[in-house]
Amino acid sequence: MKQTKIETKRHSLAHIMALALQRLYKDVKFGVGPDIEMGFYYDVELAKKLNPDDLNKIENEMRKIINENLCFIKVELPLKESLDLFRKLNQSYKVELLKDIQKYGTTETKEIKKQQKRPKIKTVTIYILGDNESVKRIKGMKKISKNDLLKLKDKIFIDLCRGPHIKNTKEISEDSFSLINISGAYWRGSEKNKMLQRIYGVAFADKNELNEYLSMIDEAKKRDHRKLNEVLDLYGIYDEIGSGLVLFHPNGAIIRKNIEDFWKEEHLKRGYQLVYTPHIANINLWKTSGHLSFYKESMFPPMYDENITFQLKPMNCPFHIAIFKSKVHSYKELPLRYGEIGTVYREEKSGVVQGLFRVRSISQDDAHIFCRSSQLKDEIVNIIELAKFMMKTFGFQNYDVCLSTRPDKYIGSVKLWDKATKALKYALESMEMPYTIDKGAGAFYGPKIDIVLKDALNRGWQGPTIQLDFNLPEKFDVTYVNEKGKKEKAVMIHRTVLGSMERFLGCLIEHYAGAFPLWLAPTQLIILPVGKQSLSYAQSIEALLKSKSFRVELELNNETLSKRIRDAELKKIPYVVVIGEKEEAHNIIAVRERGTGDLGAFSVQDFIERLQNEINNKTIK
Repeated sequence: MKQTKIETKRHSLAHIMALALQRLYKDVKFGVGPDIEMGFYYDVELAKKLNPDDLNKIENEMRKIINENLCFIKVELPLKESLDLFRKLNQSYKVELLKDIQKYGTTETKEIKKQQKRPKIKTVTIYILGDNESVKRIKGMKKISKNDLLKLKDKIFIDLCRGPHIKNTKEISEDSFSLINISGAYWRGSEKNKMLQRIYGVAFADKNELNEYLSMIDEAKKRDHRKLNEVLDLYGIYDEIGSGLVLFHPNGAIIRKNIEDFWKEEHLKRGYQLVYTPHIANINLWKTSGHLSFYKESMFPPMYDENITFQLKPMNCPFHIAIFKSKVHSYKELPLRYGEIGTVYREEKSGVVQGLFRVRSISQDDAHIFCRSSQLKDEIVNIIELAKFMMKTFGFQNYDVCLSTRPDKYIGSVKLWDKATKALKYALESMEMPYTIDKGAGAFYGPKIDIVLKDALNRGWQGPTIQLDFNLPEKFDVTYVNEKGKKEKAVMIHRTVLGSMERFLGCLIEHYAGAFPLWLAPTQLIILPVGKQSLSYAQSIEALLKSKSFRVELELNNETLSKRIRDAELKKIPYVVVIGEKEEAHNIIAVRERGTGDLGAFSVQDFIERLQNEINNKTIK
């Protein structure tokens, strides 16, 4: 794929950073350094553990390199000679990549696993970044050998790379990039390999674009759900229980209950039937479904009984199939829609679990629809309409749509896959929804529509998913009785409109920066008596509000009123009610709103009406 101008600059910056590292740390060994969305990175092995101060040092060296006006040059070397070159440079990771090219014709792990025969590669591309004198010398050579490059190794950076790159470092503005982070990364993404240090950078066309992005990053840090949780106290993840296992604290449980109640209410309105299913099943179920063949790496080990082997469920679909098959259905009953918020389990590696976004126990907003082929369009359209309604209610106005097609490993016939893909396309196009194609990213049993939510910072989050499946009904013999009294295979739609409760809550926290709308907020208002003399009146207001099912706290401590108001603001509580002698004398309350400040005096009844309207309308401010 041809690179854009900015992608080429980002790729070149990875090499510039590598040269800076080479100058600063003589023991550095290089892994890979690609351009990525918004920037670039390089995986390196160093004796020294890098820290933020080191990033500044590396960045300054990069700017020095840019101002030296160094040149990039492309060189073709025989594969065997390249191997010897990188051995002598003590670059073991590059040697490993070259050995894979020698044996498999590629460095792509996914491609290597296929073990297909490929044409033998005789030469490889090497890019050199160095001073003009060295580059001029190399260009003047009729035939370049490894020995020629080794003589210049202290003046140039030599990398195994397909390119392309800029011609000269002067093409990059020294204030258009920034190094932002250091993290650990297993070599080639495998836990079996050594952990390297990954240095991330971002780069843009100019300084203004860079500053805009860095400002967004700063705001994202403030919105980090893990950081906000320290104040909001929504959930906990504890080593003694296990990483990736979330415990919802009372505040988080209230939010989750409100989400789930709303979910159930809307689904019942739209003709779904609620079901509940167990957490484990006979392992043979997962053999039949294909999960054990295609999904085994993400499943926990089996559990053994004296008579049966059980497996924690990775999905809910086989259970819903069993409910459907528990009796004979007529075509007149279709479509049948089963929904549940069921807990599934994924054996995520410890290195990738992250707050609420990557967990091992997943409370999945899940539903399966059994229907006829002729009902597909209407059902898919209805799901999309429900998904759009849910997204809007929770404050997500913008989103991207993607159609994911048949992967390399799949079940069923190409004919059925094509039929399913065509049906999804037809539904999207009939609704005039723009979409992109993600080739090969479908589930193993069918193509899918993925909707990516855009939050307040325009970041993308995986949201609703619609998967069309002709294959599991074949495997499980899912049938109904048609108009002619004969059995006919049903079509199955797998869908979620929120995703997992854990990830969705994490997304909501960051979207709202912890300031939940009134209907979701764990504590909707806090009452602050000015003094003990106002306590009795405050308690009567508290009792009245609680009788109307509002979530209220009453706080009386020795802190100043201004300090107590600030604490309420830090906890993101939507309303603060202040009660003193004046308020009691006039049978009123003084109200402050989060983000707005003082609203003045209200009668209790007027305030109750305001709260009820805001909750009933699920108002977002």
